[in-house]
Amino acid sequence: MRYWLMKSEPAEFSIDDLAREGHVAWFGVRNYQARNFMRDQMRVGDGVLFYHSTCAEPGIAGLAEVSVPAYPDATQFDAGGKYFDSKATQENPRWFNVEVRYVKHTRLLPISELRGYPELATMRILAKGNRLSITPVDPDEWNFILKHLG
Repeated sequence: MRYWLMKSEPAEFSIDDLAREGHVAWFGVRNYQARNFMRDQMRVGDGVLFYHSTCAEPGIAGLAEVSVPAYPDATQFDAGGKYFDSKATQENPRWFNVEVRYVKHTRLLPISELRGYPELATMRILAKGNRLSITPVDPDEWNFILKHLG
């Protein structure tokens, strides 16, 4: 089992939206490293820290889990859509997504608090210049965060 932090802008899709829908395809990722995490490493049952980004107070807002393994992201084929990729074909898709299932809301654990714990000093979300929407989380980091989510 692996653990992940997945960012979403709450104005676009929040933990409340995931709770209401129950599960969602994590579509629209257009970064090769994040794509590779989904396509090559994520497995059903992997834990997810649902992170609100690009908002007044960014931070971990809930828990989810990978519920469906990677498959081609349909949005890459929609010529009129925001995530269209003219180089992608049905035979050779470039982009993939997993599906995630809602587990629970947590208290908001803001990035400012995450930065205050020496135990999380090497966490990828805290690295300078990190802009990835999906990052792996070390099992020790996962367990430490779960203890602090309440």
